[in-house]
Amino acid sequence: MWYERDNRLIREFRFKDFQEAFTFMTRVAFVAEAHQHHPSWHNAYNYVRIELNTHDAGHVVTDKDRSLAAAIDELLK
Repeated sequence: MWYERDNRLIREFRFKDFQEAFTFMTRVAFVAEAHQHHPSWHNAYNYVRIELNTHDAGHVVTDKDRSLAAAIDELLK
């Protein structure tokens, strides 16, 4: 689940392996482009951490971040 800390909306994901994690990241990239809002993220093997905040709003969490987070969640269904 997403949690908010230090003006960031954060979620961590674990996948079966690197290929599955990277496939997920690729899918997120297309969703982010559609939303014109791009995440900060970290990947190590099967682990992906996504952090969202809105730079134009002073690096705080906005509805834009919540909308992208919901769209990312849809990828997991």
